[in-house]
Amino acid sequence: MGKESKIEWTHHTFNPWWGCVRVSPACKFCYAETWAKRLGADIWGSKAERRFFTDAHWQEPIKWNKEAAVDGVRRRVFCASMADVFENRKDLHAPRERLWGLIEATPHLDWLLLTKRIEHVKKLAPWHGKWPANIWLGTSTEKQNWLEKRVDHLLAHDVVVRFVSAEPLLGPLDIAQWLAKPGALSAGINWVIAGGESGAHARWMNPVWAESLRDQCRNAAVPFHFKQWGHWAPEEIIEEGISARAQRVEVVGRMGEMIRMVKVGKTKSGRLLDGSTWDEFPRGA
Repeated sequence: MGKESKIEWTHHTFNPWWGCVRVSPACKFCYAETWAKRLGADIWGSKAERRFFTDAHWQEPIKWNKEAAVDGVRRRVFCASMADVFENRKDLHAPRERLWGLIEATPHLDWLLLTKRIEHVKKLAPWHGKWPANIWLGTSTEKQNWLEKRVDHLLAHDVVVRFVSAEPLLGPLDIAQWLAKPGALSAGINWVIAGGESGAHARWMNPVWAESLRDQCRNAAVPFHFKQWGHWAPEEIIEEGISARAQRVEVVGRMGEMIRMVKVGKTKSGRLLDGSTWDEFPRGA
């Protein structure tokens, strides 16, 4: 959990518990699992116990809500960076019910519920029909096949913001048909986040994939947020010196040109896409 989170698209993070289990290729080098193991916490996998927290931990969002009310500025809360809110385990039912109450008790916070288990939402969430106005519901997707498996479950819920997090982006995504359209009667995606993978074993992201997502969003007037390149970035955008020993790979660009990707680390790779920072956000409650 953290106030003033370092994650670019949120203000705070809150975890009702720690721990999860891998469900798709995006999870292969999960940063949360790596971080937990670094701290000596054996909380990953279907048989591992989850880590739970004290009442003091649960009081933090109450404080954030009061601050947001006083400031007159809404704050976004990413829930959960070290878990999946919709993991279906008996030991998670009680803290999940507590989370629902906490969300309803903090109307000045926008809660971003991001899950790879979007198919469980209908069963595990308590709201039917219109959801509370301070909930943004999102699903993660890394490739087209995973988008197609998850998107209908996302669109089935009446929430103020539906979003897709394409991070790590491991292949091209054709998302245009599901993006929200002005005046349309059917539900659509209101926000798209994209980014490359970070970490020692990170997989590269072809710039074409990110640029295509950006363009699809611009054509539909849907906000787009480019979070990061991750550990790999196009060599041409790296301003500082690159080691001759840095790992490199060539990928094919939009016009058939070869783009050299270089593994330089998250800090050096930065967040610029086509020379710009894409920090667009949807309107919330």
